[in-house]
Amino acid sequence: MQDLEQNIRFMLLEVTKQMEGTLKALEKPSDEIIEKIENRDNYIDNMKSVIENICFSRLHGKETLTKRGVDRLRAAHIIANNLERLADHAVNIVRQTRYLSDPEFLRRYDYKPFFDELFNSLEKVYDALFRQDMSLAFRICISESTLDKLYKKQFDRILNELRAGVETGNLITTLFIFRYLERIGDALLNVGEAIIFYILGEKFKIHQYNALRDTLSAAGKEVPISDVEFQSIWGTRSGCRIGRVREGGGRAESQGVIFKEGEARKLLQEKANIEKWDAIMPGLPPKVVALREDGASASLLLEFLSGCTIQDIVLSGEMQYLTDAMLLLEQTVAEAWEFTLKPEPVNADYIGQCQKRLPDVYRLYPEFDTPVRCLGKVTIPPLKGLLGEARQIGKTLNSPFSVFIHGDFNINNIVYDHANQRIHFIDLHRSAQTDYLQDVSVFMVSNFRLPIFDPQARDRIRMVISEMYAFAREFARRHDDVTFDARLCLGLVRSFLTSSRFELNRRFAKDMYLRGVYLLEKIVGFRKPYEEFRMPLNVLSST
Repeated sequence: MQDLEQNIRFMLLEVTKQMEGTLKALEKPSDEIIEKIENRDNYIDNMKSVIENICFSRLHGKETLTKRGVDRLRAAHIIANNLERLADHAVNIVRQTRYLSDPEFLRRYDYKPFFDELFNSLEKVYDALFRQDMSLAFRICISESTLDKLYKKQFDRILNELRAGVETGNLITTLFIFRYLERIGDALLNVGEAIIFYILGEKFKIHQYNALRDTLSAAGKEVPISDVEFQSIWGTRSGCRIGRVREGGGRAESQGVIFKEGEARKLLQEKANIEKWDAIMPGLPPKVVALREDGASASLLLEFLSGCTIQDIVLSGEMQYLTDAMLLLEQTVAEAWEFTLKPEPVNADYIGQCQKRLPDVYRLYPEFDTPVRCLGKVTIPPLKGLLGEARQIGKTLNSPFSVFIHGDFNINNIVYDHANQRIHFIDLHRSAQTDYLQDVSVFMVSNFRLPIFDPQARDRIRMVISEMYAFAREFARRHDDVTFDARLCLGLVRSFLTSSRFELNRRFAKDMYLRGVYLLEKIVGFRKPYEEFRMPLNVLSST
């Protein structure tokens, strides 16, 4: 990739010259300098296109690239785009000088430190990228916060002077110039993060890099961040950055830890719930290795759990393996429910939960928000009306007891360790003392919504759903829970209707949504005591 390296080097030189010209234009504005900068911008645009073409031709060429090779191309492409953005900012800056009624006006303000920081960062880009120097990449990223501080100082001064009402045109123009200088920091941050991505093999925001480094340090793992292998775990909708971290190049004997970075409130709640679960059933949740708070965000290191998720087994495991996992899961859940059972009525308000999430469903599928319709002389009520009726029904259907539930009992949040015959729970920030059928309904629908339609796989899914229903119903019988089916129906309504917001296959999303509507109509139209209601299980078995 020598041609790629050379082109990036030439682009860096041209962008540096562009910025040097911009500094000269601010010191002594002239149409000649502005025109020169505008012309160089076209050349820099072309250089970006050349680098872009190299990257895409390599990606689609005959040569098979390693992940490292692909990472280098992605990093180069991001860097080229942001260098071109720097050149665009240069053009915008010099064009603003034409609006100054007094060319000397700008000299009152200290703009040179912006350029000093910019030139220092540009000098580091080549070595940081092609020598894989993490410290240089980190220094480039820090430029963004440095430029932010410089901008804040000038912004406050200009804002104060604007209150006097004198030379407002020049002041506003000067503020625009400093705003473009501040935006240069955003582009430099993108460049630095792209280099970190190339070095680590994972895309990291600088605050995530800091969180990982500091949390590892808090756990007593003083290792250079470049010696850490980070493997992202995708598919989570928690809003957290999650990945597996290992030392020593990911040696087989190094299990590593799970790193989570995100909203502090969620991670602190998860830590508290992990501690509660560990007191209930030691070993059920992962151990907390370290926690670090930083304002509104936090990061957590958790024990890496051996095994695979129930979802993995449902999708590709052998039937005997799945049967063993389900038996152990039921034993574990029953023990947890029995241990935490409190003989006090509780209401989970399933329809209320559903109503809070429906706007996200309608944002993706607005046609699901049906109005009043007529079929001949029959009036079909809108979904909102049915939900209102169902919520009133739900308020009369309390669980006779509460238990401590997982709170997000999807099958990808349950780990089965076959070797040690253990079940583990993960992603526990929603755990709470409430109706056990919330976990049951979420578990059942998380199986149903797996987007696979192979007959053998669907048979496994139906088996798991039926097993969970039979297990939970037997628990209800033993504890005199006479409204089990009615409340389960409401829980399934919630899960079916709201799950469609995660499904981009319109046909499958509509299928799940209509099953929720079908159950909603069943419960609203039931005219006998709800103790006699029985769940129409066929809604979970057919596809």
